[in-house]
Amino acid sequence: MAHEPSWDSIFDPDPTPDSSTPSVTQVAEPAPTSRREAREGEARRRGGGNGSGSAGGARAGSRPSKRGLLWLKIALPLVLVIGAAGGVAAFGWVNYNEQVRELLGIPLAIDYEGTGNGVEAIVTVRLGDLGSDVATELHDAGVTMTYDAFYDLLVAQADNVNFVPGNFSLQKEMSAQSALDALLDPANKITDRVLLREGVTLPTALELISETTSIPLAELQAAAADLPSFGLPAEAPSLEGYLFPATYELDGTETAQEILQRLVTEMFARLDSAGVAVEDRHRVLTLAALIQKEGGPEVDFAKVSRVFTNRLNDGILLQSDATVSYGAGSTSIFTTDAERADDSNPYNTYVHPGLPIGPISAPGAAAIDAALNPVDGPWLFFVLVNGETGETTFSTTVDEHDAAVEVWQRWLRDHPEWDTGE
Repeated sequence: MAHEPSWDSIFDPDPTPDSSTPSVTQVAEPAPTSRREAREGEARRRGGGNGSGSAGGARAGSRPSKRGLLWLKIALPLVLVIGAAGGVAAFGWVNYNEQVRELLGIPLAIDYEGTGNGVEAIVTVRLGDLGSDVATELHDAGVTMTYDAFYDLLVAQADNVNFVPGNFSLQKEMSAQSALDALLDPANKITDRVLLREGVTLPTALELISETTSIPLAELQAAAADLPSFGLPAEAPSLEGYLFPATYELDGTETAQEILQRLVTEMFARLDSAGVAVEDRHRVLTLAALIQKEGGPEVDFAKVSRVFTNRLNDGILLQSDATVSYGAGSTSIFTTDAERADDSNPYNTYVHPGLPIGPISAPGAAAIDAALNPVDGPWLFFVLVNGETGETTFSTTVDEHDAAVEVWQRWLRDHPEWDTGE
């Protein structure tokens, strides 16, 4: 199964657009020779992107200010002395664990100990996933402390590890070894629940359903092609975007059509509860799916919605690489000059004005809400500026956007190891 593309990655460069049409594309770049150069080239070109983490801006656990570090350096010896008599050292260690370790040269912990904390975490392994994909999935699900803990463990294995696709029931805060053992244990594979995550595309959704239920993929694909049976809007080109991403309990007796209908019905119910008129379902889902793919941290969804809404209102091409890649039948995060110039691609928002002809993924509740309620603002561009926190800068003018792009490129140069975390 194709691995779902992550749109926080940077695509290859694009020709400079006509200056009379403000767009995501701003500066032509030579062909990238590395992933980091590709990221920097794309940052100049596009106004979207997301990063690791679930919220933008400063994060808990981010580095303290220089003034804070100076205080720590001065106070640390005193804290340790007093702590020997009164227990203050424990306070200093608990509250400044990372900083104290860094100052004393003690390596930071990257792995949990034990087999978990008892809180279930469902992890999805897709057909074709690499070890890096599984490492990312485990960390994002809160199973492992870091990406490196699991990935380094895989690299150290004498033999290649073959993962079975499907959903697996693990626990949060597992050691990397415990997580690996759990993923390789067939008893942990979930066969009575279908989990679809936000941003999943239809082909991957059908494959996950097949892997969970053992219903032949061809049977699910045939059922999905029978659009009239689901009550979709007439303009919907496929079932894409109409399966609501969530966890569904199954009893094992459902047919392919019954499972898909249940997911479509859930999406309609969510749209109804959000106040979306039946005749407006397709437009809302198309915009929401774009926000889901391009939006980054959910806290920024309403701003991303405003950027796309402003461009639509002003008659500016959306120029989303996510739509181009989807329409080209690609799962790659890169798009080529030829793909962006291909007017036969109905999803190509570089050449076709307005929204694409349909959704490009399954949007979740947050993306739907953002599509309906964009925050007020004049922005026409957005770009990631910190890959660790997901902080994103929104801009109104080309000059502002170019300045934000420079911040992003500087961050990439200062964090060359960041590429290894994807």
